[in-house]
Amino acid sequence: MQQHPLLMEGKQALYQRVLSKPGAHFYEEIQKAKSKPATPFSVFYVYNRKTNNGATWLQLGHNRHGELAGWMPETETIPWNQGLTVAFRDPVGNDRVLLFNEKANLKALIDSNDKEKYRQLYQAAESGELDDNSPVIAIQPRTHIDILKDFYLVPIRDHEDIYIGNEQARILQVSSVPLLPAVESKKADVAPKRAKASDKKIKPFRSAVVFVIDSTLSMDPYIDRTREAVRKIYDTITKEDLTGDVSFGLIAFRDNPQAVPDLEYLTQTYVDLQQGQDAAGFFNQVSSLKAATISSRDFNEDSFAGVNEAIAGIDWQGQDARYVVLITDAGPREAGDPLSGTGMSSASLRQLAQDKGIALSVLHLLTPSIMADHSKAEETYRDLSYYPGIGSFYFGVETGNVERFGRVLDALATQITEQVKLAAMAAAGKNMALERQAKNNQAAQEKETDQLAQFQAKVAKLGYALRMRYLQQNDKQQIPNVFNAWLVDRDINKPRRQTLDVRVLLTRDQLSDLHGIMHQVLITAEEGLLSPRTFLNDLKSLAATIARDPEQLGTTTRVTGARQGNLADMGFMREYIEDLPYTGEVMNLSLENWQDWPAREQISFINRLEEKINYYQVLHDHTDLWVSLDGGPISGDSVFPIALEMLP
Repeated sequence: MQQHPLLMEGKQALYQRVLSKPGAHFYEEIQKAKSKPATPFSVFYVYNRKTNNGATWLQLGHNRHGELAGWMPETETIPWNQGLTVAFRDPVGNDRVLLFNEKANLKALIDSNDKEKYRQLYQAAESGELDDNSPVIAIQPRTHIDILKDFYLVPIRDHEDIYIGNEQARILQVSSVPLLPAVESKKADVAPKRAKASDKKIKPFRSAVVFVIDSTLSMDPYIDRTREAVRKIYDTITKEDLTGDVSFGLIAFRDNPQAVPDLEYLTQTYVDLQQGQDAAGFFNQVSSLKAATISSRDFNEDSFAGVNEAIAGIDWQGQDARYVVLITDAGPREAGDPLSGTGMSSASLRQLAQDKGIALSVLHLLTPSIMADHSKAEETYRDLSYYPGIGSFYFGVETGNVERFGRVLDALATQITEQVKLAAMAAAGKNMALERQAKNNQAAQEKETDQLAQFQAKVAKLGYALRMRYLQQNDKQQIPNVFNAWLVDRDINKPRRQTLDVRVLLTRDQLSDLHGIMHQVLITAEEGLLSPRTFLNDLKSLAATIARDPEQLGTTTRVTGARQGNLADMGFMREYIEDLPYTGEVMNLSLENWQDWPAREQISFINRLEEKINYYQVLHDHTDLWVSLDGGPISGDSVFPIALEMLP
């Protein structure tokens, strides 16, 4: 007779699951015959619980079909009753997140709005002077730890909604676990100490800029001016002895050559970052770049294809600061456009860039044309170039003035080069005065109202954050190894600022399943085989399953051949959703809302789902983004923490 996992308390269909901590081991029997180590953060189903000498042991299985894995001490596991985890946002310029020992202590601080008590707790945590009576047990690292580069997991275990001023927030109970085992301490202060140049050799700070330039008709003056800007920067790089620390690449794009064959290509990489380490390599490769001699089909061109090629086709390894600069006078071909080469929206393309640590800038040439819809293009490009915590790196060049364009390009390229110089001198121990000067320059720029000054201020702010990240990267600082801590997902001093990003941990195989199922749901709906109610319930069932138990992706929608249909049909939708602290667009949508929407809004909703499907395919194929938890090659079991907003 097949064994079944234990149900979660009060549930009829949700099984108990746990994550294995780093360093966990399986035993064939309780306290006997140790078997092989468990892969960190692997998900197991709980089949049995037993107490032995005061310790609780769990009998775990690989799946819910009776395939047992062995026994493990409960202390080596983390409850995993939902698939949500959080990633800390970069704290540069803001308060770091405090982790509390008890929910009541954190809640009392928020309810009292006692700014002085908060300041005292924060200063004690930041200085490493927490005493045994402090309700604060840890503080977010000063150094930003990029979850996509140094994988860690902060599972959400419990939550409570609360308000900080007028902003709705959530108090979260989390477990905090780095990928590698760390020494546990009673009070975990994780403020890093600045590395001295004499202590260790710090690798040079490297920046890379890839220009994605429109090479359609009439773009020759801008192509020439881009060459001129790059030549000036190479001269500066040579004088400052920074050759090799700043690399330039260049990708040209046109439009779909199947629609207009004489355009010759959709995208073409003229210079990669290896070739662009010095002036000779760059200009040898780019000398043949010319604008097309024939017009594309309409004023929109496939700039997204060029940006995607820069993200996916360029080798960014070893680059501490990564910039893509899009230069175009045309609007993009977005998802849903039959001539689009990517099928991606600005949101999914931006997310892919952020997944790879790339900042996107757009220099939009507002050339006069009766065909151009510059306002719509601007809205899209602002969304594409949005960087969390800073804003949009969008610059509209009025009338497409070449001289104005050149000044913006010179300023941007000069700032990026200056960041490399500052980082190099800071690593040599000369950073304090230089960083003060950089901050003062940034503050002065932020007081300006001129568009260029505002644009430069954003670049300076981003550059400062990247330099700080670089200077502290060798400290090997980890997320604090603290369990059952409580935190709030908004800045107590600045409630409008979110301090965390919510993510869902999926394996590569699960993402592939999700892609296939969502695609099939949409096809079935478009063929008219699903009613609106069935369509929405299938999507909600899929979304709830991702958040709760991705292993069951293939069993909770009609299109997968599930005998009983979706979770709504089976009567389990509420218990899948009711304890989730965060939900996506689909789960918040009612049938009444859908039926009240005009056809245009319904189509827009479906298009957004299709854009996400395209993002899943691209993400699946970017093997460099996936994490192999057992240290082996990338496989179907490798994982990626996907942003919640990119899921249905």
